[in-house]
Amino acid sequence: MKKRQEIYDLYWYFACERQNIFIKKKNGELPPWTDDIILQEYKFCNSYRVNDRVSQYLLKNVIYNGKKYKDKDMIFRIILFKLFNKESTWELLLKHFNDITLDTFNRKEYSKVLEHAITSGTKIYNDAYISCANKAFGYDRKHDNHLALLNKMFNIDKMDEKIKKAKTMEEGFNIIKSYPLIGNFMAYQLVTDINYSEVVNWSEDEFTVPGPGSLRGIKKCFIDKGNMSNEDIIKYMYLNQDKEFKRLNLNFKRIGNRPLQLIDCQNLFCELDKYLREKVPSLKSNRTKIKKHYKPKSEKIDYIYPPKWNIN
Repeated sequence: MKKRQEIYDLYWYFACERQNIFIKKKNGELPPWTDDIILQEYKFCNSYRVNDRVSQYLLKNVIYNGKKYKDKDMIFRIILFKLFNKESTWELLLKHFNDITLDTFNRKEYSKVLEHAITSGTKIYNDAYISCANKAFGYDRKHDNHLALLNKMFNIDKMDEKIKKAKTMEEGFNIIKSYPLIGNFMAYQLVTDINYSEVVNWSEDEFTVPGPGSLRGIKKCFIDKGNMSNEDIIKYMYLNQDKEFKRLNLNFKRIGNRPLQLIDCQNLFCELDKYLREKVPSLKSNRTKIKKHYKPKSEKIDYIYPPKWNIN
């Protein structure tokens, strides 16, 4: 393994500085929260995935909303929410069906509501990542194929029973990935979100899947991976985080006593790739610009975490 040392060190700097911004915002400090012009100007995900806005919405409104749900309903709720990954779509369905469970799920009725929203000019999908849009179930509309997928997963295959029996995150990942419309990256996101719930309690440090942005970041960070896979590289970052923060004299502030997890280290490679488009533009990839500028939001987030993490 041969590192591009300057870029490798920037990975740790970015992780620490982005976390500092999060903490300052959370504590109500006034901007700017950093002297880094790039971090001031552009939008970047948090160092901890769980602190991102959509993950917090999922925790508070889908998983831990104060109601008790059957395990099959909880898994269904999580997957339905994440297929669209958009708060307003979830709230639209709630408005029409009172609550979202398998008992209220009717593919045709859900489709009518979503179709009406689309024809009214409403976006029903979050563009943070692009979910697969082929016609696997024979429908022209993407949402109709996703609703058919949910019907197959839960009403036909009883996939929730297989998920509950899965001993590891990788086993759960393979169950979900076996379905059409679900690629590796989406399956990894879904098992991570299911693992936020009380339905399963998989170890987070055994399994990871690098997404496309992460692969670009790894390529910029390492001149040569040697005999290490991309997954090995992410695990290397996870295992060496404390040592590297100390080496660079960076005071990384954890949430609770929780180190960056594999999915966080994976995500940080993706965010580093974006950051380097401005910081070190000579390191070229198939993406050259950062798409989104930072726009402050007025609403304050009261952060929560899965109770089993013992952070709350």
